[in-house]
Parts: sequence; structure tokens; C-alpha cells
Amino acid sequence: MELKQLRAFLAVAEELHFGRAAARLNMLPTALGRQVRLLEEELGTALLRRTTRQVATTPAGDALATEARAILEHAAAAARLVRGMAAHPAGLLRIGAIDSAAAGLLPGLLARFQAAHPGIATRLTEAKTSEILPQLRARRLDLGFVRPPLRPEPGLAFRWLLQEYPVVALPRRHPLAGRRRLRLEDLAPLPLILPPRRTRPHSHDGVMRLFAALGLSPHVAQEAEEKQTIVNLVAAGIGIALLPEWAARMRVPGVVFRPVALPKAAAPLEWGLGVAWDPDSPCAERAAFLALLDPGP
Repeated sequence: MELKQLRAFLAVAEELHFGRAAARLNMLPTALGRQVRLLEEELGTALLRRTTRQVATTPAGDALATEARAILEHAAAAARLVRGMAAHPAGLLRIGAIDSAAAGLLPGLLARFQAAHPGIATRLTEAKTSEILPQLRARRLDLGFVRPPLRPEPGLAFRWLLQEYPVVALPRRHPLAGRRRLRLEDLAPLPLILPPRRTRPHSHDGVMRLFAALGLSPHVAQEAEEKQTIVNLVAAGIGIALLPEWAARMRVPGVVFRPVALPKAAAPLEWGLGVAWDPDSPCAERAAFLALLDPGP
């Protein structure tokens, strides 16, 4: 039996129509019929009952349809496995990371990983969550440090790592800059610098949901995409900004960072951080890195 014969037979068995089955496989009905006949001749039994009005499977055809489906699925899985191994360079781990992970979490992890696995090189790509996820599916990246998906991502596995909390960036001479901690109620009337939703949906929605949870509507005065740009706009007195806590490490003259009083349970999903990967793509290097993330005994 050949795989092309099994595909032809299974298409007819599922469609119960030679024309529809041929269209599904993008082949001529005569060629499809020939593959089915060759299979029946090899097996020495009829698999289909054909009349001018309908097609039906025989008991032997029913039995073969179940086996053919399993064989074809197994063959497809084997092909994906081999293609994945061919596409992945040995000894290289390709990591995508959003800015929060690249600046806050990954430097220490990469140092530990390289010390434990000096023979594995790492390649880091900094990008947005919306850019990293398609690269994981296309197998151009092996791991992606991203914001938690708001709904399950087909074909990807995800592991939650940590919850971040916001800090507010203020001009150093702002009247609120002298406080040790600020409330969202204090911030809502102030001009806010916010990432645009069309390009930074997680960052935009994370800020808006913080205010919405308290029934507040912030005053958005300016949009800017990159966090460094946002902080520089704060320094220029354009407004304030709510940023992930790692941003407090940025040293920009004229800007101070203060924590925001917020119940931990109120932190939106958009402020979380996790790691995603394609579980069907074989990668020993990725397995070694994920083992590093597992808590010890």
C-alpha cells in the first residue's frame, strides 16, 4: 500500500463522492479512481460499493478507513518531526522576548544557562508579543517570553512565570513626586502618555484596565510606542506614564519612578509574563532552558 492510495481511498470514504474527493485532493476523478482500484486489487477485496447514484464503503472499507486515518496522521507527524529537526540549527537556542523580559528577567537566566550549557549558543530577538507568537508557529524562534495570551493560542504551549506591577513615571519637579506611593485616583486627572492600542495592545489595555477596575477614565494626552520614548516625554513634562516595574531601572534625568498602590489581586493579566513555545517542534536546547525554569526540590 502506498500513502497516496490511502489518501485517495480515505477521501472517497469520507466524502462518499468521487468528484468531491478529487476536488479535495486537487486531482482528476479518473486518477483518483485508479488509485482506489489499485489499492483494492492489492488487498484483494472491494472497499467501496459504487452505483450511478451513490458511493458507500464495504465492511472492509470501514475497517481500512480507521487504519488509514491513523497511518496518515502518523506519517504527517513523522514529517513534521523531521522537518523541525532539519529547520533547527543544532547547538543554537533562538529566543524572542518582549522588553520586560529582555531587560528584567532574561539577563540572569541567560547567564545561568550559558554557565550550565557552554556548548549552546543563544540568539535573542527583542519584539512585541504580537510579533513573537507568529515566529514561534513558523519555527523561526524556539522560545518566546511574552505577555500571557488573553485566550489559548492554537498550537502553542504557555507557562506562567511571574506577575509584574506598575510604577508611575513622573517629572522630578511634579507636586506628586515627593510621595513614596501613589494611588490611581491621584493619577486619573493627570495627562497620561500611553502606547497606541493598534501596535501595543497588551501595554495599552493593561493601563486602561487598571483605571477601569476603579471606575476611572484617565486623560490620555499623548501616545508613544517605545518605553524609552515615553520616559523621555515624561522628562519633557508632557505627562506621566504607567510602566512595568522593571522600567524603574531606567536612568533618565528629570524623571522619578514611584510604586502604585494596588491590591495584588487587581493586577490585570496584561502585566504578567510567561514563556511560550511550539510543543510539536523538537528542540533539545529548549528543553534544557525550560528545565532551568523549573523550581528546585
